[in-house]
Amino acid sequence: MSFLAFNWDPSLGIDLGFFVIRWYSLMFVAAFLLGLHLMKKIYIEDNIPLEKLDTIFMYVFISMLIGMRLGDVFFYSWDYYQNHLLEIILPFKQREGSSAIFGLIKGWEFTGFTGFASHGAAISIILAMYFYAKKHLDKPWLFILDRLAIMVALSGFFIRMGNFFNSEIYGKATGSDFGVIFKSNGEDFARHPTQLYEAFSYLALFFVMWYLYWKTNKKQQTGFLFGLFMLVLWSLRFVIEFLKEPQVQERGKEWFFSPLNTGQVLSIPLVLIGLWLMLRNTKKKKNIEK
Repeated sequence: MSFLAFNWDPSLGIDLGFFVIRWYSLMFVAAFLLGLHLMKKIYIEDNIPLEKLDTIFMYVFISMLIGMRLGDVFFYSWDYYQNHLLEIILPFKQREGSSAIFGLIKGWEFTGFTGFASHGAAISIILAMYFYAKKHLDKPWLFILDRLAIMVALSGFFIRMGNFFNSEIYGKATGSDFGVIFKSNGEDFARHPTQLYEAFSYLALFFVMWYLYWKTNKKQQTGFLFGLFMLVLWSLRFVIEFLKEPQVQERGKEWFFSPLNTGQVLSIPLVLIGLWLMLRNTKKKKNIEK
């Protein structure tokens, strides 16, 4: 095997003996803690009372979980969930022959909530920020989206690293010795590490936006940073999806948007929104200069 192929077979997490702290969970917590720390610096810079920081944390956390869940249900898995409506809100699945749940209900298996979609999270967080800005800030909706987008780009890095540790959302086989061999999946061939492609792309986007916020006047152009985030992040998602192994069964030959997958189609309107926001700001600036 060529030295270009990297064998990847990590542990599930940190084993405490009585409990395993999974790497994905650690990445998730790290994203929120670091995001809060950096957002605090932004609130201080913008003279926003810090007590409003805890509130935005709850808005983002709850809306993200709901959006990710409902995004998977309605964008990717409705064919299944339309016949299993209870499983949308319950962390259980019906399984014939399953042992009773806590000795009470037979035929149901505890699985946790499986299936999340980032497009759903994007929509729900944007909507939640509308109500947050209206109720808790004397600022425009896009003002808070400009700042939150910087943290979301950073969070994307940690979440995709969590996916890499879990050996999930990986890419297609490279057909060569280049790539990563996901040993935990019982494979012996190299795949594109699309989790890493996305993770480091999002990290680069975070650093660019962080620089623009602190070193330029772009934060004064309401909607510019959020537009940049939408344009770049979802364009990256669109391109990298070509290298990904399909995560769900697509609609097949009757799929109107073939050869694009669902994730790519959902990315297109988000890219266009980002482009519009940036062009809108450019036109406004030119009109002011005139």
